[in-house]
Amino acid sequence: MRRSTAEIVQEYGPFPDVGAVHGVAYDGRHVWFAAGDKVNALDPANGKILRSIDVAANAGTAFDGQHLFQMNEDRILKIDPGTGRVLGAIPAPGGGSNSGLAWAEGSLWVGQYQGRKIHQVDPDTGAILRTIESNRFVTGVTWLGPELWHGTSEGDESDLRRLDPLTGEVLEILDMPPGTGVSGLESDGRERFFCGGGKSGKLRTIRRPRRDSR
Repeated sequence: MRRSTAEIVQEYGPFPDVGAVHGVAYDGRHVWFAAGDKVNALDPANGKILRSIDVAANAGTAFDGQHLFQMNEDRILKIDPGTGRVLGAIPAPGGGSNSGLAWAEGSLWVGQYQGRKIHQVDPDTGAILRTIESNRFVTGVTWLGPELWHGTSEGDESDLRRLDPLTGEVLEILDMPPGTGVSGLESDGRERFFCGGGKSGKLRTIRRPRRDSR
């Protein structure tokens, strides 16, 4: 297992009227982050919030290339990011005890915080297709290509960890600096992770670890 310290390359916030940052998603241009009663679109080039959608948003956020998905207690809402309209909803596993949310392989991936699980979920029905066990509390969830990553926050320790998506084995850990938590998690598909900072009200950009080219 590889282990290293997370390299924070940029911080955004805290933002006015944002008490905490929860779910995080990336649409290729904007970072969307859940902030209690809104989902905000942030320009990562300058850190400015460009627009907001009024919706209860206390947990994970995802983007499928066209729609936003937002965890809302025991439901997952499907939202048109252009208009802010809620287009539909499916039941969320765990009855409201969920944390992270991601989109990959045509499915939603739902993190359960204290359940220490990641569920692959049918985006049309909410049915659980399979479950991956973790050995830590699960906050944010994301895929970076074929790599499955999730955030943890337990006691005073927080990290990002890469799991084997078939077995759940921990393959790599990025330790966050002391006092720095991870709530939502998203990758840009290339070299960056966007991490929600929970009650700090901040978003942080973490550099993807460089791979040994040998």
